[in-house]
Amino acid sequence: MAYVSPGTDTSTDLDTDEKNQMLELGQLVSLTASDSGNKSKDKLGQKALRRLAQNREAARKSRLRKKAYVEQLENSRLKLSQLEQELQRARQQGIFIPTPGDQPHSTSDNGALAFDTDYARWQDDYNKQINELRAALNAHASDDDLRRIIDSFMAHYHEAFRLKGVAAKADAFHVLSGMWKTPVERCFMWLGGLRPSELLKLLASHLEPLTEQQLASIYSLQQSSQQAEEDLSQGMRALQQSVSETLASGSLYPAGSSGNAADCSGQMAAAVGKLGTLESFLQEADDLRRQTLEEMQRILTTRQSARALLAISDYLSRLRALSSLWIARPRE
Repeated sequence: MAYVSPGTDTSTDLDTDEKNQMLELGQLVSLTASDSGNKSKDKLGQKALRRLAQNREAARKSRLRKKAYVEQLENSRLKLSQLEQELQRARQQGIFIPTPGDQPHSTSDNGALAFDTDYARWQDDYNKQINELRAALNAHASDDDLRRIIDSFMAHYHEAFRLKGVAAKADAFHVLSGMWKTPVERCFMWLGGLRPSELLKLLASHLEPLTEQQLASIYSLQQSSQQAEEDLSQGMRALQQSVSETLASGSLYPAGSSGNAADCSGQMAAAVGKLGTLESFLQEADDLRRQTLEEMQRILTTRQSARALLAISDYLSRLRALSSLWIARPRE
């Protein structure tokens, strides 16, 4: 469709309309003048004037329709431009944006897209709660008020774990890959999230002064978290090796086969069955993250817990900002 700018000069249309009307009027007047002996001379003149008025009204309505159409085109162009800019910003942040060719064709696709949508809403609520918590700390709110906000915050974290659990049932690889995160966040991910031991290291340097008992408890929690992380990582390595050995065992494409993976349906079915344990690994990793957060709440005071949650949020914000800077870096 050819685009017509709102600034298009409509004087040509106006001149054409006027010329046509004047020509028609001249013809009617000439007809009236040539028939001077006819008693209906006045009637013809009145008819010509009515016809001219009708033509002018029709031309006016036509111009109004054209103007409305041009304005509609301009509004559509502006909306399209805004959508393109928002899409470009999202892609620069590393967020996966499905295209029309990426429409879901399976339950796993639907589950992944639903999770991305739900997680985006969760992130919006998370940002609001962070702002509320930060404002309460800056205003030196009472411990009771801070505890109320922290409890709501922890409940919100549990909702994120629930959403990830549902998504893992639909598509464990989507959660494992962290496609709803920015590229830098994905680089630091471990089984669908951050390592709890790394968060404890971060908090230990942001919550001083801590009592000796608190330091000892945090150190003990960090050690137990590292051990649990290593156990899960070893399990993942064992799973990968087992799947690899299953695929490589025997002759993948026997003589006379078509070279299609379906010819090795037994091996493929066994590999798929082993990959099914990915969901349990992701669940255990999130359970470890949840338990670490809850244990941290028991070790720290109310005000320290609030500062710890802010420190985690600020760290994640810096990861996202680093991703944007990395993508926008100058290239030679």
